[in-house]
Amino acid sequence: MNLLLSHLLDTAAVAERLWDEFLAPAVRADVERVCGGEGRRFFMWLCGIHDCGKATPAFQDVDREGAAAVRAAGLSWREATLKKGRWRHDKAGAKILRDVLGDVWGTEEVDWVWPLVAGHHGSFPSEAVFGRTAGKFTEHHGRGQAWRTVQRAVVEVFTRCLGFESLGAVRPVAAPTKAGQLRLSGFVVMADWIASDTREGRFQGLDRLEELSLVRARQRAERAWGALKLRGGWGRLPVPSQADLIRHRFGDTGARASQAQLVEVARALPAPGVLFVEAPMGEGKTKAALAAAEVLAAKFGAGGVYVGMPTQATCDPMFSTVRKWVGNFGDSFSDDVALLHGKKMFNPQWRQLWEGREDDPVDPFGTVGEDGVDEYGLGAGGGREDGDGPSEWYLGRHRGLLSPFVVGTIDQLLFAAARTKHVMLRFAGLAGKVVILDEVHAADVYMSEFLCEGLRWLGQAGVPVILLSATLPPSQRRRLARAYLEGAAGRAGMDVSGLPEPAGYPSVTSACVVGGKPDFVAAATGPWRESREVRLEWLPDVSADAALVADRAEREVAAGGVALVVLNSVERAQEAYRRLALVYPGEVHLLHGRLCAAHRADRTERCLHRLGPSAGDDRPRRMIVVATQLAEQSFDVDADVLITDLAPVDLLLQRIGRLHRHEDTLRPEHLSSPRVLVTGVGPGEPVPELLGASLAIYGRYLLLRAVALLMRGAGPVRHDEGGNVQWSIPGQVPELVAEVYGEDPVCMPGWAELEESARQEWHKSLRERADQARTRVLSREGEWGSRTLEGLHADGTGCSREEELRALVRDGEPSAEVVIVRRDERGYRALDGTRLGVQGEASEEVRESVLGGTTRLPAKQALTAVVESDLRPLSGWTQVPWLKYAKALVLEESGYAEVGGFRLGYDDVLGLSVETQ
Repeated sequence: MNLLLSHLLDTAAVAERLWDEFLAPAVRADVERVCGGEGRRFFMWLCGIHDCGKATPAFQDVDREGAAAVRAAGLSWREATLKKGRWRHDKAGAKILRDVLGDVWGTEEVDWVWPLVAGHHGSFPSEAVFGRTAGKFTEHHGRGQAWRTVQRAVVEVFTRCLGFESLGAVRPVAAPTKAGQLRLSGFVVMADWIASDTREGRFQGLDRLEELSLVRARQRAERAWGALKLRGGWGRLPVPSQADLIRHRFGDTGARASQAQLVEVARALPAPGVLFVEAPMGEGKTKAALAAAEVLAAKFGAGGVYVGMPTQATCDPMFSTVRKWVGNFGDSFSDDVALLHGKKMFNPQWRQLWEGREDDPVDPFGTVGEDGVDEYGLGAGGGREDGDGPSEWYLGRHRGLLSPFVVGTIDQLLFAAARTKHVMLRFAGLAGKVVILDEVHAADVYMSEFLCEGLRWLGQAGVPVILLSATLPPSQRRRLARAYLEGAAGRAGMDVSGLPEPAGYPSVTSACVVGGKPDFVAAATGPWRESREVRLEWLPDVSADAALVADRAEREVAAGGVALVVLNSVERAQEAYRRLALVYPGEVHLLHGRLCAAHRADRTERCLHRLGPSAGDDRPRRMIVVATQLAEQSFDVDADVLITDLAPVDLLLQRIGRLHRHEDTLRPEHLSSPRVLVTGVGPGEPVPELLGASLAIYGRYLLLRAVALLMRGAGPVRHDEGGNVQWSIPGQVPELVAEVYGEDPVCMPGWAELEESARQEWHKSLRERADQARTRVLSREGEWGSRTLEGLHADGTGCSREEELRALVRDGEPSAEVVIVRRDERGYRALDGTRLGVQGEASEEVRESVLGGTTRLPAKQALTAVVESDLRPLSGWTQVPWLKYAKALVLEESGYAEVGGFRLGYDDVLGLSVETQ
């Protein structure tokens, strides 16, 4: 048993630790503004008061011994009535505060404080709960003057324990913005969860009043804080004085012009804002963004960074880069970088940080329910035994973004913009950082709704944001800038007509609010590398087996060279690989999303090693990489020739970025000039035939416009291939993207009617998908201007698992992740052949082999449903860290598993196959 006042004081003491050692300077400054200079005590009060709703019969009746003591003190209730419904203590606490504070505070102050208490279990209710609903629970809340007296006494006694003379002395002098309230709510939850941890004697129950004091609570909080090994970020950074911050932090010979330009724009930014960085592949945008983030953090009081990447695969190299970078600020910082994506357990650096842990109670597969560990999301202990490494506390559900430095998929930010439970924790993790998002052009119209919503909240919270892209359509740049400025100004409909178009390429464009008005800057410089002519030719092939593609790739490298073949479907890539592997055994590599984790990681590493910037003498005489869209982003390989299925022009340009990528690569004479063979199209009248898989992914409109740009120079698609057009890369990139995403017709003569029909269909699809997303973003339409968090979660989603959230923000069906094992008469084997026990028992030595079989299944609703309901961990995995939550897909001796109406198999070379029975 634990006295209520004990938990309130414990939580306040934890909040004090958060204030002193965790919160970013900008967060503390905002709280100081709100309370008029008593920031620490006010923050302690806000966090500690959260559980005052436990002073009600509904909660006190839960513990029989405690209930008897309460009754002995003179309070009473009718137990039979309590069984008729449930009155949660979070809502009860909000009602108590409304009643108690209403006498001494103004309505405006009470209105923003009570939702922080009502929402501390993850969602913010509507004010209606205190009218229509609360009337049903008079007995649950406490009937009569005695209960009202006690509830007021709990609030007042706790307040005096913190050193306030009265409740009136706590009254804030200003209201935080709604984003500031959401951020505070996240820290209330964080303090509550830490103070609710009774393991290892951290916050054991106290049942004697004479044992309670703020001094003792501070001692308990100090012990718990040390055991959890929680640390904040930078604290207050000095504004860097180095003229060349790139050279200083990264050891490079000197900043490129575009890198220096970004840092200088950041230095000159008058207020927190959003910076658009547009530069070609290989220009060094990442290092420049990190250097600019240091400047922005120092100027505006951020304590860390979040780097959002487009895919899981692109996170891993960025994780290494960020760890090295933050190590410049102190050796311990590099161990405080969190990696947030579903495959992090396969990252060698991440695994190394966690070696030697006795147990890992965290669910890496996201299969445990919302409260699968306990009510407070506990289930993670402290740091490593030797004192180094990140705190395990951050590994718990919803908490990863609270780490001071984070690398993860962009989904993490999108989750923080969705109306889901515990969104306040995610937002609190972002709100004290500089946010960097890479490849933002990859966000489609549905994802963009969540991205814009996130930018509004970040803008209002004063979070600097850096958006990186090879190039952005002008309309997308304006839309993202408007969203951020609406948040920063606190009003909708910001005029961004003054946002200048970049005058060159690479470019930096900044937008912020100064004196209530938009402030824009656009700067441009020349690229690090001169533009060069890239020849694009037709390679007509829309067949399922990609026979002509394979034949042409074979001919292109017959005399040597490296070919990259990017195809838009797994099946087409598999078929092309089959044909090429017969001709060049051992020299063809296949990469796609249906490979198990071990195979995908091994092949990716092999490609990067042999074709990356440091390949040197290891670069092969001949090699063909057949890949799907995985090769579009952050895949730093250098191909001599590119064969690619048609894609929207911005994605086509991304693929071209893998061609002749490095200046000093020795190439065969016949491949000395960059050349692209565009396939996935076929002859047709009046328009070329388009590959069905491409249409399903991208739609007709953008593909037609890309075809039209190519046909202007290359002429019509013909069976005899031929035709070519020259594009100047990167100089022509902004022009090509702006034209395709503009509103003027670009298609060929005779296509006008078809283009207009496709345009209408495309815009209709955009509207429908955007409308669907707007029902799920954090603020419902028309409610952005509301002053408080009241009712924020009305009509919220029920998503809690990572896969459900990912499907929510990416407009897709949830997909299931499984660990593939094989079964024979002797028992089980890992996918790589490692022998397991009869029940699948896996020792620490073979655990990695088992996890290497982790594979994501296609997002088919029926398949996902049956996997979720029917598949379980092997019985031998129940006590094995990392495996005890995994779903085992068991392949029988036939090589297949029958799951529902599906037949699943796995080939070590081709990857997963899924057939409908």
